Amino acid sequence: MAVTRAAELGVKHVCIPSAGNAAGACAAYAARAGLNCTIVVPADTPASNIEESRVYGASVITVEGNISDAAKHLQELRRGHPDWFDVSTFKEPYRLEGKKTMGYEVAEQFEWNLPDVVIYPTGGGTGLVGMWKAFDEMERLGWIGAERPRMVSSQSAGCAPIVRAFESGKEESEFWEGARTAASGLRVPKPFADYLILRSLRKSKGNAVAVSDDETAAEVRNVGKNDGFYFSPEGATTAVVLRKLARDGWVRAGETVLLWNTASAAKYPGFSGVS
Repeated sequence: MAVTRAAELGVKHVCIPSAGNAAGACAAYAARAGLNCTIVVPADTPASNIEESRVYGASVITVEGNISDAAKHLQELRRGHPDWFDVSTFKEPYRLEGKKTMGYEVAEQFEWNLPDVVIYPTGGGTGLVGMWKAFDEMERLGWIGAERPRMVSSQSAGCAPIVRAFESGKEESEFWEGARTAASGLRVPKPFADYLILRSLRKSKGNAVAVSDDETAAEVRNVGKNDGFYFSPEGATTAVVLRKLARDGWVRAGETVLLWNTASAAKYPGFSGVS
């Protein structure tokens, strides 16, 4: 949505910092739209994400650190290129409108009865905020009622600013120093729209839970063996969180729970530990 709208507005060059997953999408849509694309990613971003972006013709720059460091470097580059259109998470309005369609698709595929619980892997959190926006719009359209899913943010224990803020009752998160997790899409030390994420969690009477990379890798193997589904590390956190919430009685028997898988497992060779 962001790249399409940028092209409509006459933009010739888009740019984005990424932890990995958004990079390939931005590069692909820029290629399709005939736009130039510059991407800045952490040096330890999965090689498949970097290769994918370069195949699409994007200029990919690697920097030491995390996505916050990538964002700083990109802003320095943009000082010399004021015509570059920044499609960073929540830095322009159109990506959210695109992510919003996730909420419409959930409602349609659940036959206009929303699930009881939605568990979403939260890095930048655009999808979670977008779904919440979509639910409000659909109610105003008369397509659904006032009932809402309890929204749950799943994060890595090595980078869990939303979980910490939620548990502390804060309206905004604090920067997570030394962020570390193999799930690159979740390694966002301070989401730009953290206050919107936290507001959605609390308004829905939701929750936020962090899990370790070891728990996540074990769940990738467990779900693969028993259900024939290959979770990405980001997506597998949702299954671990569901087990924890069910064990604690927060999710009850008979409730409908939707887990989001937000990346491709193929981009993480070796993560599961299966040899």
